[in-house]
Amino acid sequence: MSGRMSTDAVRPRHAAAALLCLALLVAACMSLAPAAAAERSLRGELKRVLLLHSFGREFRPWSEFARSIKAELEQQSPWPLDIQEHALLTARFNNPGPEAPFVEYLHSLYQGAMPDIVLSIGAPAARFAQRYRARLFPDTPLILSTVEQRLVNRADLTDNDVVIAVRNDFMAAFDNILQLLPDTRTIAIVIGASPLEKFWVEEVKRELKPLGERVELVWYSDLPFEEILKRAAKLPPHTALFWGLMSVDAAGIVHESDIALRSLHAVTNAPIFSYQDPFFGGSTVGGPMHSVAETSSRTVSAAIRILGGEKPGNVKYEPIGFAPPRYDWRELQRWGISESRLPPGSEILFREPNIWERYRWQMLLITAVFLVQAGLISGLLHERRRRRFAEVESRQRLAELAHANRYSAVGELTTSIAHELNQPLGSILTNAETAELMLKNPSPDMDEIRQILADIRRDDQRASEVIRRLRRVLRKTPFEVGEIELNDTVREAIGLVTAVADGRRIVLTYTPALTLLHVRGDPVQLQQVVLNLIINAMDAMSDAGMKKREVRVTTVRAGSYAEIRVADTGPGIASADLGSVFNPFFTTKPEGMGMGLAIVKTIVEAHHGTIRVENQPWGGAQFTIRLPLLD
Repeated sequence: MSGRMSTDAVRPRHAAAALLCLALLVAACMSLAPAAAAERSLRGELKRVLLLHSFGREFRPWSEFARSIKAELEQQSPWPLDIQEHALLTARFNNPGPEAPFVEYLHSLYQGAMPDIVLSIGAPAARFAQRYRARLFPDTPLILSTVEQRLVNRADLTDNDVVIAVRNDFMAAFDNILQLLPDTRTIAIVIGASPLEKFWVEEVKRELKPLGERVELVWYSDLPFEEILKRAAKLPPHTALFWGLMSVDAAGIVHESDIALRSLHAVTNAPIFSYQDPFFGGSTVGGPMHSVAETSSRTVSAAIRILGGEKPGNVKYEPIGFAPPRYDWRELQRWGISESRLPPGSEILFREPNIWERYRWQMLLITAVFLVQAGLISGLLHERRRRRFAEVESRQRLAELAHANRYSAVGELTTSIAHELNQPLGSILTNAETAELMLKNPSPDMDEIRQILADIRRDDQRASEVIRRLRRVLRKTPFEVGEIELNDTVREAIGLVTAVADGRRIVLTYTPALTLLHVRGDPVQLQQVVLNLIINAMDAMSDAGMKKREVRVTTVRAGSYAEIRVADTGPGIASADLGSVFNPFFTTKPEGMGMGLAIVKTIVEAHHGTIRVENQPWGGAQFTIRLPLLD
C-alpha cells in the first residue's frame, strides 16, 4: 500500500519534469528561429539568372562581355547562382524568321520557376526581352547590358529595368587613325550585312560626313567576306582598315568569334583599327575603345544590388564612353607607327621585352663575372709589372754585386795578370833591342829582322788579348744574353787564372767537350762563375795544406744539357754544410763575406740552369753546373 503511494507520487514529478523540458525545447527553438532566419537572409536562397545572348555564345564582341559578366558575377555574388544562358539565333540572319517558337520555348521552360533576374547582352537581345517580357517575365527585373544608347527602346522601359548602355564615338575612332597615320588617304570600313550591322552602316556614314573632304571612305558591307579578303590584300598605299562588325556577311555566311578578323589580319597590307576592346590584342592597332571591364563591373554591380532587394528604378548609370586609348606594341612595330604620335595618356600593351629586360639577371651575372675577371686581370697585370720591376731591379743589383765580386776575384788574379803581361812585354823589349843592334851592322840580316818583327807583333797581340779579357771581366754592363759556345767561354776564364794556379803550385787542367756546346747566356757572367769556383777550389787546397793539389775543369754534353764540372783534391765540404754553401753570407773562410757561391747560384739560375755540389769518394769536392742547350 505504501509502495503504490510512493510510485504514484513519483509519476507526477516525472511528468512535470517532462513538461519543463518540452517548454525549454520550444523556447530554444523559438529563440533559434530568428537566428536561422537571419542566416537564411544572409546566405539567401538560390538565385536564378537568365543570360540572353544576341547572336550566340561565341560571337564577339558580345561573347567577351558575357564571359566577363558571368565570371565576375559568380565571384562577387553572396548567394548560390544558377546561371542559364540562351542565344537569340534569329538575330544572325539577314532575313530573320519568326521568333514565336523561341518565345514559346522560353515560356514553357520558365513557367514554373521564374528567373530572379534577366540579363540581356547586346541590342538584339535587349529588344527581344523588351518585346516579350509581358509574356515571359512580367515581374522579373531586367538589365539591358552592352547596348548602344541609340538602340535602347526607351518607350518600353519600366521601373523594373536597368540600362547599362555604351556610347559609340566614331569620329573619335577615325580621328585616332588620322593622328597615327596623317598621310592616310583611304579608310576601308568592314561591317557585316545583318539588320543590326546595316543600321550601323548608316550611323557611321552620318557621323563621318565631316571627313568627306579629308579622306575617302570605302564600304565593304555589301561584299562577301571572301571578296573583302581579296581586296584587303591589294589595298593602295596610305590606306587603313576600320573593323566594325562582321557577324553575317553579304552572302549570308555567319562568322563567329574573331576568326574573320584574324583571317583579314593575315592577308591585309594595311593596319586594322577598331573601337571594340574584344578585338584588341593580336589583330588591331588599338585606340579609344569600349572597356569590357568597366561595362562588366557596372552590370554585375546592378545585378547584385537588385538581387539584394534594391528596386531597379533606383539603379541608374550614364552611358559608358570610350576608355583611354590603348595600343598593341606589336602592331605599332609592324606598321612603323611612331610612339610619339600616340595621344597623351595612351597605354602600350604587349611590348616585347628588350634584351636587358629579358636577360637582366644573366647580363648582371655576366657583367659581374667580367668585372671580377677584369679586377683579377688588372691585379695580375699590376703584380706582373711589379715582378718585372723587381726582376729588373734584382738583375741590376745582381750585376752590381757580380761586378764587385769580379773586382774581388781580379784582385786575387793580379799576380797572374802581371805575369801574363810581363812575358809578352819582356819579349817585345828584348826583340826590339836585338833588332836595333842588328840594324847598326853595315849589312844586317833582313830575314832575321823580319822574324823579330813577327815575334814582336805576336807578343803584342798576346798582351792585347790579356788586356781585352781583363777589360771584359771588369766592365760594368747589364745582363746581356746571347748565343755562346761554352767550351771557348770556359777556356777564356781558365786563361785568366792559369798564372795564379802556377804560382800556388796547383795543377789546373781543362778538358773540353768533343762537340760544340751552344747555350744561351752572358759570357762574362758565366766566366765569373767558372773563376769563382776555381778560386774557391784553390783556396780550399791552400788552406788545408794538401800535398796533391789539382783542379780539374771539364765540359761535357749530358742529353739536352751542357755541364761544367769543377773538381778539386782538397778536403771537401763538411756534410752538415753541403745544404748551406749557396746561402748568402755563409762562408768557412775567416776573411770571407759568403757571397761568392750565392752569386754563382743566382747567375746560373738566371740562365735557367742548376748547380749542385757533392763530395767525391776519393776526396775533394765537385761543383756541377747544368745549362740547357740550344736546339
